[in-house]
Amino acid sequence: MLRLEALRKVFRSGPDLVVALAGVDLHLERGDFLTVIGSNGAGKTTLLNLIAGAFPPTAGRVWIGGQDVTLQPAHCRARRIGRIVQDPLAGTAPNMTIAENLALACQRSGRSFRLALPRRRRTQFLERVGGLRMGLDRRLDDPVYLLSGGERQALTVTMATLSRPDILLLDEHTAALDPANAVAIASLTEQFVDDLGLTTVMVTHNMEQAIALGNRLAMMHKGEILTQLLGEEKAKMHVEGLIALFARRHITEDELLLERIP
Repeated sequence: MLRLEALRKVFRSGPDLVVALAGVDLHLERGDFLTVIGSNGAGKTTLLNLIAGAFPPTAGRVWIGGQDVTLQPAHCRARRIGRIVQDPLAGTAPNMTIAENLALACQRSGRSFRLALPRRRRTQFLERVGGLRMGLDRRLDDPVYLLSGGERQALTVTMATLSRPDILLLDEHTAALDPANAVAIASLTEQFVDDLGLTTVMVTHNMEQAIALGNRLAMMHKGEILTQLLGEEKAKMHVEGLIALFARRHITEDELLLERIP
């Protein structure tokens, strides 16, 4: 489903060149859920940006579903990729209602968009947000700015998966939430990923979250994937083991700035 070949990205910072990705190879099948951890500046967000088409790579190729999309800009990939970022204020139109935001998500998938929603579409939205168990099904006509951070991020997850994208990108999407909401949104995300069979790449600074979610884990540092853990090896991993793996590469725990849920 997703294949990266020798992906490299170099930025110019004044007179200097900064290597953000140093030749990353990655192959994910449909339904794979990869969590990515690493120190600040490891290249994690750059990796997501290149998959999403935010900017082209310096070298290498990006394949989605067997199609070379390396030179496709982000808007051409939008129907195939859902992305959620850290800020709960991003990803929604705050002055529009919950129902209108969901309709916008449908438009992104190529479906028609109407502010005056037909009854059938409204019923679909009621069922979808009702499953969140946050009472949002009783607030479809409320503007999104009235929602709490956790409610808005739950809506964002719903919007990102509503059109059944091929790939879901999660860029520390629980980091700005309080611990209880972070756990709730992580669980909700996992449910949507499992139900829809989405190929998912999630960047996180939380080691416990990285271990608990998904079937694959990648450790990044200075633009490289140092180690990948798969299947049973990942299932048996623990926080202390991850710290030890980084320590073998002389990356200290302070460098990682990895958070733990209290």
